[in-house]
Amino acid sequence: MPEVQMIARWTLDAGQAEEVLDLLIEIAEATRAEPGNLSFEIYRQVDDPLEVVLLERYASRQALAAHRETPHFQELVLARAVPRLVDRVLEVFDADDV
Repeated sequence: MPEVQMIARWTLDAGQAEEVLDLLIEIAEATRAEPGNLSFEIYRQVDDPLEVVLLERYASRQALAAHRETPHFQELVLARAVPRLVDRVLEVFDADDV
């Protein structure tokens, strides 16, 4: 069963950027503690600090699905962060050894 790489691209609302960035710290800490999470990294675009990329790696598709059911994902991501975003794009890849 391959690992899964997720790339989440968030466009922050200028008026709520600091609140979302604070939430991202909480989200990262909680996600990194999940048994199926292999890594969770946050990057801000050099030329546009309102563009954020999250690189998340999970042990399997099931681990990613379990992540999406956690209370911290439901509360911090879906209920509190996503409504403050201008845009959100998710890409999910099987991370096969090619």
